[in-house]
Amino acid sequence: MYFRHELTALTALADAAAEVGAERFVLDDGWFRGRRDDRAGLGDWWVDPEVWPEGLHPLVRHVRSRGLQFGLWVEPEMVNPDSDLARAHPEWILSAAGRMPPEARHQQVLDLAAPEAYAHVLDRLDSLVGEYAIDYLKWDHNRDLVDAGAGPRGSAGVHAQTTAVYALLDELRRRHPGLEIESCSSGGARVDLGILERADRVWTSDCNDALERQRIQRWTGLLLPPELMGAHVGPPVAHTTGRTHGLDFRAGTAFFGHLGIEWDLTRASAEERRRLAEWIAAHKRLRPLLHTGTVVHADHPDPALLVHGVVAPDRSHAVYALAQTATSVQAPAGRVRLPGLAEDAHYAVGPLVPGDVLMGPVTGPLAWWDSGGVELSGRALDVIGVQAPTLAPERLVLVEALRVGL
Repeated sequence: MYFRHELTALTALADAAAEVGAERFVLDDGWFRGRRDDRAGLGDWWVDPEVWPEGLHPLVRHVRSRGLQFGLWVEPEMVNPDSDLARAHPEWILSAAGRMPPEARHQQVLDLAAPEAYAHVLDRLDSLVGEYAIDYLKWDHNRDLVDAGAGPRGSAGVHAQTTAVYALLDELRRRHPGLEIESCSSGGARVDLGILERADRVWTSDCNDALERQRIQRWTGLLLPPELMGAHVGPPVAHTTGRTHGLDFRAGTAFFGHLGIEWDLTRASAEERRRLAEWIAAHKRLRPLLHTGTVVHADHPDPALLVHGVVAPDRSHAVYALAQTATSVQAPAGRVRLPGLAEDAHYAVGPLVPGDVLMGPVTGPLAWWDSGGVELSGRALDVIGVQAPTLAPERLVLVEALRVGL
């Protein structure tokens, strides 16, 4: 909703979120003093009385009345030159001696190694989290550290800045033990081991295009487990690329990660909300598996078909995604292997609702899919596999494997 901070619109969005099964409502950029666009206000972390004359309390009350947690967007390390903070304390801006770094996104970086700047940011965040009992902070960082000098001589400041950020996160969490924090940095630009010690999830990319997300999440997943990767169901038309995708492809792409919704649901149809609710319910039901199991990938001769999944630690249960990212060079698609299962165990393998809808060229019946499943050994599934459905580009399906005889 960008900077359209209107109580009636936001409460309606919270109502729609609760209807589809969301668990948390996060208010994004635009809530603080002087912030009517991205050119001003960073650093002035007080709720804007012109937009929110009663503070955020009316919104927070409504969100919680719908059974949702409340989260807030912040960018604590940054400052707009057009802000009360920058005008009062230009010496707190991270800069080499005698010159100001070039602006990026109309902002500069606060020198958190300066004790006064650190204390200011900590006080404001501590006050906000305490006043509104905030459950979750989306902690953004939207520019690089350029000419990152610190102190009156402009000595190198990146290391001290980094350790100050870590200290700030640690202290804030010490004061508010239940607080969850997301690391967001122009998307996925700050996903390092120091941040991962202190964050509950990371925002994988600002691009919600499900096709691009298939690749982004595939490679990010080599380092991060699914439960740490922010993955959202965006609107039908991706705002970053202009591509249009069906809901099942968008939801199935976000399904394995830290699932969220980045879509104005007040503009979604009743059928879209109903279908989204099905995906959310399935994610909640399978979350104990998706976020504790072993991530697996299967090589396939056709690079247009990506196969990945999660297998339970005891190998009793697994869920796989078959994602068609482009037109295949052959049809039918051939067999796909489903790795990670116990070799000598037998599994009931079949389509998983709601990812069971086949959309693609007509290539004849697919017996094991049409009959609701087949029983095979873990060795057969790993070595031989099953015939994959032939899907149209930018479609996916889900396959579930349940061990039989337990």
